[in-house]
Amino acid sequence: MARYGFVFNVERCNGCYACFLACKDEYTDSCHRPTCAATTEGVNLIKVSEVEYGTGSKVKVDYVHTICQQCANPPCMAKYPDQIYKRPDGIVIIDPEKAKGNKEMLKACPYGAIVWNEKANLPQKCTMCAHMLDAGEKVTRCSEVCPNQALLFGDLDDPNSEISKYVKEHKDELVKLKPEYGTEPAHYYRHLPAPFVAGEVVCGDTDECCKGAKVTLTCEECGSVFTTETDFLGDFEIRRLPVNKTFKLVIKADGYKTKELSVRTMAAVNLGEIFLEKA
Repeated sequence: MARYGFVFNVERCNGCYACFLACKDEYTDSCHRPTCAATTEGVNLIKVSEVEYGTGSKVKVDYVHTICQQCANPPCMAKYPDQIYKRPDGIVIIDPEKAKGNKEMLKACPYGAIVWNEKANLPQKCTMCAHMLDAGEKVTRCSEVCPNQALLFGDLDDPNSEISKYVKEHKDELVKLKPEYGTEPAHYYRHLPAPFVAGEVVCGDTDECCKGAKVTLTCEECGSVFTTETDFLGDFEIRRLPVNKTFKLVIKADGYKTKELSVRTMAAVNLGEIFLEKA
């Protein structure tokens, strides 16, 4: 039996909203009982949120998908076992007949993935296009239309599936949302928004950009070391850093004194111009 899941590669998503629109097209005013009743305008089973972070000239924009996580231990089902069930393939289904009128169900999802259909008087969420899978399809509507392969779908238990190979290849870069909830989500995320440290190194005696300076960022708390070099404009950037950690930043360039700074990653840090003194 298959066990379905998604991998959302945030770095590859350009915010085209093709997945969002395809989902709307598949479900708005289209009934797919017994797994899902028709949705209506304003009911979105998948959301794409624009996340902007950084300051000044060092600003980034990522797009993060919010969707039912198809949890192995779904708290919604634990609270409403008579209205929600989990299929053998891992897909969690809200029964569109038994759940009618239960708006309180929205509070049972810690990820905020259950939405309310006022017209149908019904709580609803992503079903991973269960009706398509039951008809023999191998993809969901959202994964089918993604032009950048930012959304990968498949059988996580099939070692020969594309998604299983991807998870194995990138396992050190993949995370699940809120693992502290203990829900064991089926989906993986790669390159979620995270703090970065950036700056521009300048030669203090000439006011010119310092190209090729060696930049080292060390976190004694977590034992992590990150290294890079400044580009032809003197810019450097170190991405995907742990949150709320203190780092020692060391900048070395031939002919100049070593520069040391302390940085804490409460958020993205733009250090601006960093001037090096002549040795």
